[in-house]
Amino acid sequence: MEPAPKGRNLAGIIPLAGREDVLGLPWGDYMQPLAEGLTALERSVYECAAINCNSIWIICNDDTAPIIKKRIGDYVMNPNIYDDWDFKRLPHLSKEYIPVFYSPVLQKDRNRKDTLGWSVLHGALTSFIVSKKISKWVAPTSYYVSFPYGIYHPKTLKSVRADIRAGKRVYGSFEGKTVRDNLYLPFSFTPEDWLEFRRGINEKNTGGNKEIPLAERWSAKNFTLDKIFNHDKITVDKKFEIQEYYNLDSWEELRRFYRSDLKLRKMPKTMNKPYHV
Repeated sequence: MEPAPKGRNLAGIIPLAGREDVLGLPWGDYMQPLAEGLTALERSVYECAAINCNSIWIICNDDTAPIIKKRIGDYVMNPNIYDDWDFKRLPHLSKEYIPVFYSPVLQKDRNRKDTLGWSVLHGALTSFIVSKKISKWVAPTSYYVSFPYGIYHPKTLKSVRADIRAGKRVYGSFEGKTVRDNLYLPFSFTPEDWLEFRRGINEKNTGGNKEIPLAERWSAKNFTLDKIFNHDKITVDKKFEIQEYYNLDSWEELRRFYRSDLKLRKMPKTMNKPYHV
């Protein structure tokens, strides 16, 4: 992955594929309602939009893409336009729309590398390849990752929005732990970091060598987030503390969120109708 020209093209990555559902429902855990009219996936979409991502890439396989696309749509409105809505001369002409793309994990990676962490890397590579074919000026200069399986308030990131868009490596932290400790917390990385992450996977992966036992082949399919993103050569430029954090790894944890004081609201109707091309 070549470094993009200097600029602030931020691609938001929302990985869905590569994780087994644990809540035992007919739909994916990412469609779990967190509030009236708000699913876990929509919370991540709103988070990426609030960070001012130039595009949002949802990594989901073909069997789940139709229902996700029907719910999310092809683009969402940037919610930050309402911050200075009253000060714009022609506010109705100042609306900014963020395209949403859907990409499945490649067939050659199924049952070999298709973990949640690999979905992040696949989404970053896909966004780079597609954008680069349009123009080098729209190629992502950095990537922002939001996991729908983690629950926290999106407005927590407002204080670090400028740092993320500036290309710094910003990691969300809860009680001193980050995605490097296998938590579903947000973080940003650069195209150069992508190369290091992929190199680390290839070095640790056992591959399909028939000389080793079948159960030990393609060990990358079992890599957790910490094994992929806890890289010694990549430094963290800034951490920001998230006061309340929950996840979708169990019903008990989800019940803790419902009992908590963390209140989320659905996206405004003008932001997500949903819009379809």
